[in-house]
Amino acid sequence: MQPELTSKQQHLRDYLLREIARTGKTPSLRQAAKKIGVSHAAISQLIKALEAKGVIKRDGHYSRTLHLLNSAGKTTGFMRSIEVPIVGSIAAGLPLYAQPEWEDSVVVDAALYNGSNLFALRVKGNSMKDVAILDGDLVICEPRQYAENGEIIVALIQQEEATVKRFFRRKNHIELRPENPAYQPMKLAFNEVLIQGKVIGVQRGPEVMKRL
Repeated sequence: MQPELTSKQQHLRDYLLREIARTGKTPSLRQAAKKIGVSHAAISQLIKALEAKGVIKRDGHYSRTLHLLNSAGKTTGFMRSIEVPIVGSIAAGLPLYAQPEWEDSVVVDAALYNGSNLFALRVKGNSMKDVAILDGDLVICEPRQYAENGEIIVALIQQEEATVKRFFRRKNHIELRPENPAYQPMKLAFNEVLIQGKVIGVQRGPEVMKRL
C-alpha cells in the first residue's frame, strides 16, 4: 500500500522518479532543491520524511546511496547512484570524511563506487597529470588512515595542507611521489603525514568518470 504523502513529498518523489528514469541516476540534493524550489535543508528534511515512510532508502550518512522503493518495499529496477560529499575545508587533524560540512556533492555511479563513506576532493595543480589526474578534477576517495606502497592517496601534511600523491614508506621517512617529472618527491617525517584516504577514481565533469 502506498503511504500517504504531503504535496511536497509527492512532488519530490515524482521528480526523483522522472530524473532516475531519464538519466539512470539520482540527482544531487542541490539539483533537487533548485528544481523543487526549496532550500538544501528542506530537501534533506523531505528525504528523511520519505525514508521514514518507506518510499526511499539511503545507505550511509556522508556518502549517500539513494534509491526508490516500490509498494513491496523493494528497490526499483533503476540504477543506483551515490551522492559523495566534496570536501571544501580541512580541520587540522580531523579526517576529511568525518567533517560535518562540505562545499557541495557529486553523484557517481554505484556500480563503479560501492564503498561506504566515500568523499571527493577537488585537485589543484598538475602534479599527478601522468596518471590523468588534472587540475580541477574531482578525486573519489575511500576513507583510510593507512596506505600500501604505490597507492595513490590523499594525505594531510603537517595537519594543514591536503595533497594527492603516490605513497611510499621508506626506512626513515615517508615519500609522497608526484606523477609529473616537473615536480620533486616530498620526503616527510612519519609524524608529518596523516593518511586520509585512498584515491579510487577520478571525475572530470559529467562526461568523464574513471575508476582507478
